Amino acid sequence: MSADKDQNQDQPSASNENVPAENADNDTTSAGAAASASAGAAARASAWTGVGARADSATAAESAGEEAGEAASTLLAAEAALAAAQAEAADLKDRLLRAVAETENLRRRTDRELADARKYAVTEFARDVLGVSDNLRRALEAVSPEAREAHDEVTQLLEGVELTERELLSHMEKHGIRKIDPLGEKLDPNLHQAMIQIDDPDAAPGTIVQVMQVGYVIHDRLLRAAMVGVAKGGQKPAPDNNDEPGQTIDTQA
Repeated sequence: MSADKDQNQDQPSASNENVPAENADNDTTSAGAAASASAGAAARASAWTGVGARADSATAAESAGEEAGEAASTLLAAEAALAAAQAEAADLKDRLLRAVAETENLRRRTDRELADARKYAVTEFARDVLGVSDNLRRALEAVSPEAREAHDEVTQLLEGVELTERELLSHMEKHGIRKIDPLGEKLDPNLHQAMIQIDDPDAAPGTIVQVMQVGYVIHDRLLRAAMVGVAKGGQKPAPDNNDEPGQTIDTQA
């Protein structure tokens, strides 16, 4: 009985000795599994990290492309706006230059019209006064030299008429009104109105041999043409008066 008890007491001891060994094996297996799991997790994490990095790169590239497109669109819009502004500026400059030119032309035309208005303001009045001058001349020519010498009163009267005529012509000349008495000159259609042709063998054709009514000019414009008689023929050449001021008379007064 004592021997069996001793054997039984020894068996549990052997069993207890095997337990730590088994536990060590289990720990080793667990450690390997844990290491494998960690390695797998690390690999998976690395794989996901690579995927995420590629995704981030693609997103960044896409964002950069969108920003570049927006920048290009903005640049094109700015260039279009600049071109439109330049075109508008050129159009406004052209309009301004045209307006300045038109204003300058208007100023010059206005100055010319004002000068003409001042210069020829007395044209209508001068035409009316010409009749007075004509009547004074007719009164002087109506008295023969014999009658003038025979009567002192007539002589004094005619002297008064002559003085009046001279003063009238003097005042007319102050306003640019000048008498045209073309006797002996060549006919000028701008200044003279031929009324008749006269046979005069001593005068060249076209020479004025009779003045029926003197003419007048106001400054450089014709006020009234002289009424004249012109020679038909003859041998003497008519004097050339191309250098006379009457050659440039304006006939539109």
